[in-house]
Amino acid sequence: MENERANVLFLREISPAGVVRLFNAFGKELKGKVAVKVHSGEAGNQNFLRPEFWRNIVERVGGTVVECNTAYHGARDTSEKHLKLIEEHGWNKFFDIDLLDKDPPDTTLRVPEGSTHLKYDIVGKNLLKYDSLLVLSHFKGHPMGGFGGALKQLSIGFASSAGKANIHSAGNYQDNSAPAAVWKHVAKQEDFLESMAEAAGAVVNAFKGKIVYINVMANMSVDCDCCAVAEDPCLKDIGMLISDDPVAIDRACVDLVKNCKDEGREHFMERVTSRNGEHAIAHAQKLGVGTTEYKLIEIE
Repeated sequence: MENERANVLFLREISPAGVVRLFNAFGKELKGKVAVKVHSGEAGNQNFLRPEFWRNIVERVGGTVVECNTAYHGARDTSEKHLKLIEEHGWNKFFDIDLLDKDPPDTTLRVPEGSTHLKYDIVGKNLLKYDSLLVLSHFKGHPMGGFGGALKQLSIGFASSAGKANIHSAGNYQDNSAPAAVWKHVAKQEDFLESMAEAAGAVVNAFKGKIVYINVMANMSVDCDCCAVAEDPCLKDIGMLISDDPVAIDRACVDLVKNCKDEGREHFMERVTSRNGEHAIAHAQKLGVGTTEYKLIEIE
């Protein structure tokens, strides 16, 4: 994989119709029962991409929108509260919704060979009902990971509440403890980032060759959609990308920010570099999750 470049298609237009045009141009169909991973948005967050934006692409693949509960206190830390917020944010208006970890027990996925922290990735058992995945990511900053894109969606995004705790503790989560208890034992930053990469690799291996990733570079705050109180965007919108390689698409997004002339670039990149966020990309490549060597192909 190190000698091959991954194709990453890039479209400057940001629109619901554009997402479908990007997907069609990529030319990879998702077969069987398709899970479409989105970020439902924390209560109070102003930056997350709304269901109306994703409606066309979800309908295009005939998918079911999936989400998972959080491991921190808020409006999404229980199934009851999360489903209520999903309805308030309008997701039910357009889509069938599957909260993957709504009903216990969770299940586990095998992490890639060479993983140094996680023994397994913990996900909601409903994930195993699906044949392929469409991972829709809002590319933006993140308070802990530095940035959030495809790798974050694969790892933190697909992890159950317990799985999120397992990643944040670098594999030291205890099955009999409440997920929120992990915040008393947060892992060292590098270990956390590597755990994210390992969890991402577990999902990739479970659905090998059956995943497509779309990253939307709009509303780019230094904060994540999981933040109830988030900074407003600091960068002008850049565009949308698609690939079947999560490492390549995230590498391309970071590079597009680095190479842009926007006055907010330094503020955004300070968030990435202060958290050593690019280490997750490097570790994911080391594990064979994807490659940082890519060919960016702009479509009109």
